[in-house]
Amino acid sequence: EFHFDFDPCPFPRPDTFNGIDVSWGYSNYCNPPFRKSDGAFDAGPTAFIRKAIEEQKAGKTSVVVLNTMSYINMLVEAGAEFRSLGRLRWLDCDTKEPWKRESYSRLTPE
Repeated sequence: EFHFDFDPCPFPRPDTFNGIDVSWGYSNYCNPPFRKSDGAFDAGPTAFIRKAIEEQKAGKTSVVVLNTMSYINMLVEAGAEFRSLGRLRWLDCDTKEPWKRESYSRLTPE
């Protein structure tokens, strides 16, 4: 369907290859490491999402494989629509204090 011409996260990854630092193809299949500790130059999925967004702005297409919780998969499979609430600081149920971190990372680093 997508006629992929580049994989920024090949397996096995060549020792000197860094999919974050190279220009991607026009149609990219990206199955990023799910944790920084998975060995992609200390880059986890957020770094690859940021890179996919950067490449999209240059007119490129990326399909990114992401692990999600089962209830999210159930909603997607049922045809649910999603809307972003933006970055939120949820309140702790016990203390009523805002969480120290927002609910998800910024698209661009500070």
